[in-house]
Amino acid sequence: MRTRSRTAMFAATAVLLLCGAAASAAQPMAAAPAVAKPQKTLKILTPEQVDPARLLPPPPEDGSSIQKADLAEVQRVYRTRTPERYERAKWDDTHEDSMLFASTLGPNFDLAKLPQTAKLLAVIENDQSVAANMAKRQFLRNRPWAIDPSIVACDYKPNAAPKTSYPSGHATLSYSVGIVLADLIPEKSQAILARAAEYAYSREVCGAHYASDTEASHVLGTVVALQFLSSPKAAPMIEAARHELRVARLTGANTVATAAMR
Repeated sequence: MRTRSRTAMFAATAVLLLCGAAASAAQPMAAAPAVAKPQKTLKILTPEQVDPARLLPPPPEDGSSIQKADLAEVQRVYRTRTPERYERAKWDDTHEDSMLFASTLGPNFDLAKLPQTAKLLAVIENDQSVAANMAKRQFLRNRPWAIDPSIVACDYKPNAAPKTSYPSGHATLSYSVGIVLADLIPEKSQAILARAAEYAYSREVCGAHYASDTEASHVLGTVVALQFLSSPKAAPMIEAARHELRVARLTGANTVATAAMR
């Protein structure tokens, strides 16, 4: 089986409608509008380090021969998936965080008991999400289901934005976090990276993304991870997490040996 490689809005100002006492008695109070979530910003990396125009080629244009071949492959994977693989893809769809590696790393990988590791991974999750959304806005590629309405993606919603295909946010997460975890826990690096690729492939099984979307995520996620691992700003968090993982017996690698590999 081939294994390859969402967006916050600007915070809105809520307006509370004030009614006079007499009007309040005669009419029900108008509900205040919901406040949008604050927009995420990069915490460690810089916009230049994750500039999608510099890192990624544009996706195939709709209607091109390459795009048609890309779509045909999504259709093939979508229509020939087994019930078991579809269930795994649905699980992956609804678990978009670092705990996607829990089954690979075992019961000791409990972020509730690993605060330093949880802190580190939360920052990686943030920066990769910002990077992926920068790329989505740059390229505005239609999702497979926007081209072929017979495809109903795992995460499809009637009001979903169609031009959010390239790259995959889920896959960017799995590759960026996976590469960092592989560096922190080198004994399980191959299993971690295999899980990252399997999780990315679930986006194709779901009919949510093209293979070229997950390939772009592999590139972007790798850049995010390597830039993060080499960042002086991230170094204290990385070493704290590395120590914590050794204490939890999730790795026996020492700091000097692992750092020498980079």
